[in-house]
Amino acid sequence: MTASVIVPLSAAGQAPVQPPALRAPDTPLGRARLARGWSQIKVVRALILLADHWGWDIAAEKSLKVFMSRWENDTHRPGPTYQVLLCTIFRATPAELGFTRPAAATTLTERVMALESVIDDLTVRLGAVAA
Repeated sequence: MTASVIVPLSAAGQAPVQPPALRAPDTPLGRARLARGWSQIKVVRALILLADHWGWDIAAEKSLKVFMSRWENDTHRPGPTYQVLLCTIFRATPAELGFTRPAAATTLTERVMALESVIDDLTVRLGAVAA
């Protein structure tokens, strides 16, 4: 028994356009990866190969996949070891990869305080409109 494959056609009768295979957050690290045409897994494997070549101990591949996502989404900063490795594989400076920028508000307390400030501001504005 042979399986048939149904390929949807566009309105003009042509095959649809394939979506881009690579996506990344609009962060310096994400842009650097896309500029090379690399997937996250390719970066992870490059990190492992370089660290192994240098004799450095780093996290396992599964952990590095999670780290890479966090680093690209700017929710966490890579530590000094990973910054050196990333700068080397991308042939970029720490500034070019966004490692010298001030860290975003990362603590829960800072985020709560920022939200409280927004709520206070909105409350004042709402009071002015209601008056």
